[in-house]
Amino acid sequence: MPKYVIERVIPGAGALAPGELQAISQKSCNVLSELGPSVQWVHSYVTDDKIYCLYQAPDEASVRRHAELGGFPANSVARVRTIIDPSTAEVA
Repeated sequence: MPKYVIERVIPGAGALAPGELQAISQKSCNVLSELGPSVQWVHSYVTDDKIYCLYQAPDEASVRRHAELGGFPANSVARVRTIIDPSTAEVA
């Protein structure tokens, strides 16, 4: 299934309290259960003013629908084409 990176601009995201992050996570999970198993949240990175999320979904429209239903921003949605890491530099 395709993977997508979502950039959510949320000023002050890095200063959100654990309870606030929990509430956001619960809302996301509730919306995902409504959408069914075709959209999956893998994990997110919280920075000072943004949250970057990795999702698996059949298409970009499904990712945007999740954001719409959850009331989350989806300022940018980009399909992951491949994954590289330090092992990519190794000669086979």
